[in-house]
Amino acid sequence: MSFAAIVVAAGTGSRAGGDKQWRPLGGKPVIRWSVEALLNAGAEQVVVVVSSDGHGRAAEALAGLSNWTAVSGGADRSDSVQAGLRALSGPGDRIVLVHDAARPLLSPDVIARLIAGLADVDGAIAALPLADTLKRGEAERIEATVDRAGLWRAQTPQAFRVDRLLAAYAAWPAGETPTDDAAVVERAGGTVGLIAGDPRLMKLTYPEDFAMAEALIARQTRVGSGFDVHRWGPGDAVWLCGVAIPHDQTLIGHSDADAGLHALTDAILGALGAGDIGDHFPPEDPQWKGAASDRFLVHAADLVKARGGEIVHVDVTLICERPKVKPHRQAMRARLAELLSLPLDAVSVKATTTETLGFTGRGEGLAAQAVATIELPR
Repeated sequence: MSFAAIVVAAGTGSRAGGDKQWRPLGGKPVIRWSVEALLNAGAEQVVVVVSSDGHGRAAEALAGLSNWTAVSGGADRSDSVQAGLRALSGPGDRIVLVHDAARPLLSPDVIARLIAGLADVDGAIAALPLADTLKRGEAERIEATVDRAGLWRAQTPQAFRVDRLLAAYAAWPAGETPTDDAAVVERAGGTVGLIAGDPRLMKLTYPEDFAMAEALIARQTRVGSGFDVHRWGPGDAVWLCGVAIPHDQTLIGHSDADAGLHALTDAILGALGAGDIGDHFPPEDPQWKGAASDRFLVHAADLVKARGGEIVHVDVTLICERPKVKPHRQAMRARLAELLSLPLDAVSVKATTTETLGFTGRGEGLAAQAVATIELPR
């Protein structure tokens, strides 16, 4: 089911030392974790709500991602959420997930449970039952033990229909500040469901929370390599790294014979330990005859995402005497970055010759080798 999302990132984060949404976590900004998670789960539009001077930082933190926009927030969180709601496009009954940027470890399972849980209620929130004994105290003395039965820890995202949440905010009493969006819908008479949250979906509030989050996201780095060869044959263009290059020959293969994409696909599959390109796209299968090789690469990238991992860097070397690769190298890098949702500086394309030695030197074929670096949860 289609949905949109609002990521609230307009606060100062003073208790965490300031600007926590822009601080690095596991090598990337805190805000990027949430936006990537929502986009990877299928969000068609993500509105990021930032302070009036935060637009440049958002552009830098979210470089390479698509389908997101930034708007300026308000004086408090509820004003920021309403600014995000007004920036959404689409029908009024569209599902919207409202999420705090300070909760970066958002999983696709929580998103799926929220959307499913909204079927027969006005809102749905991720929440965890309280496990600790609760005490009420003052001046370092316990005054009472509080019954924890029926108490829950609310998390975000919280899911609603856009028109229902807007109407609830319009009815909220002036001068009062809601603690979350579910409270707004509750006050307006709506029913809000509880779905299972995730203990890892912690809120980064204090400096020590960053150390805990870093421990939770500890990952293993894997490197895979790929190699591919195709022979030259009659033609007037050749596909290399997803770019069509005019040439007096073409590469011969069952698909479009893009040796660069084939080598890179194998490198990603190798890093995953998921076999090779022939296991996933058998050359004897007629459906792949003449197929665009970017489909193979995107498939390999999707397998990484399905494992909860990410591709962090790719490097392709094309080995040939002709055609000249340098004039097309930037276009190749841009195409690979687009296919893999990577920033341009995480993509390398190089070319070399064999000084007229071997089959590439004799002009009989072209070779490509690739290296892919990925990170996976331990």
